[in-house]
Amino acid sequence: MRRRIVNIVLIITLGLLTHETQAGKTLLEISRVKGQGASVVQGLGLVVGLNGTGDSASELVMARPLAETLRNMGNPVPVEDLGKGKSVALVMVSCRIPRDGAKADDAYDVTVSVLNSAKSLEGGRLLITPLIGPRRERVVYAIAEGDLTLPDEEIPTSARVVRGAQMVRDINTTPAINGSFDIIIDQSFSGMGAASAISAEINQQYLLSASSLNNSVATAVDGRTIRVVVPVTERARPAAFFGDIMQTDISSALRKLPAQVRCDTSSGIIVITGDVQVSPTVITHKDLSITTTLPPLPGDEVEQTSEFAAVYAGDEQVDMMRLQDLITAFDQLDIPPVEQINILKMLHESGHLHAKLVIDGRE
Repeated sequence: MRRRIVNIVLIITLGLLTHETQAGKTLLEISRVKGQGASVVQGLGLVVGLNGTGDSASELVMARPLAETLRNMGNPVPVEDLGKGKSVALVMVSCRIPRDGAKADDAYDVTVSVLNSAKSLEGGRLLITPLIGPRRERVVYAIAEGDLTLPDEEIPTSARVVRGAQMVRDINTTPAINGSFDIIIDQSFSGMGAASAISAEINQQYLLSASSLNNSVATAVDGRTIRVVVPVTERARPAAFFGDIMQTDISSALRKLPAQVRCDTSSGIIVITGDVQVSPTVITHKDLSITTTLPPLPGDEVEQTSEFAAVYAGDEQVDMMRLQDLITAFDQLDIPPVEQINILKMLHESGHLHAKLVIDGRE
């Protein structure tokens, strides 16, 4: 397969420093309302199609549910007749529901983990598995099934089914919004300075949109808590007001924070704080090769093969590019978010990403 070669030389101008490429980061991406949290639904399932790496059918803890599954499919087989094959494994299936809840027919990734003696889940398929909540009423919230993939080949007893769980029941995690509510900032963005800056953005954008110069609606209580008072004029529609507040663009506030990149692989969200920069480098990933180069010196005759023309900030050559501009280039090249996150890991490991990188909450 021929590799795509893309030379990216970013436009760096004084105007670009305030360009809207930093826009679009909302309060919802880095915070939650107090009382709101992620949920986990889970269940016991069977993985079939394993190439001799599953549980022994002589293990009753696996053989019994396998016999029950076969009976439900119209093919009853006594437990003692299942033999000693190792093509099936009993597994724990877990699905993490995001903190903003889920609606029926939404689909989420599931994690599948071996419970007994199975050596590997490679090549297996998860049979239909009901997923229940943590409460005792054993309500089924989702149904999981599908082909397994191994996120880490060195850990073959843990696998994933991408978008393998389909919700059959709503999960509502947002508490009722009345006269006021507290917004809890994610721990990695905590600090009184961050809370104050975000509060100021909420007040500025709400008061401007409401064409009002009345008292502020948001106040920083501590380094992680912002209290928002629902104005009298909004109390007839508190849910809509809450939604508007959580969509507040906080890009300006994020630029005031230390340089950090936070990635969520399940949602594909990449949040950049501070002025994160990337040293000139060559990025090679799968069928893509991207060269981030320095702009040529004035007067040099070069062939323009880049997606972006090189421009100078004054008369000084730019030594590093902003990560936000690289992400914008990725988006224009239709590079999937998961691949973008993998490239960021490569940049960080090679020392070319000048920021702290946090992926799925882990540094």
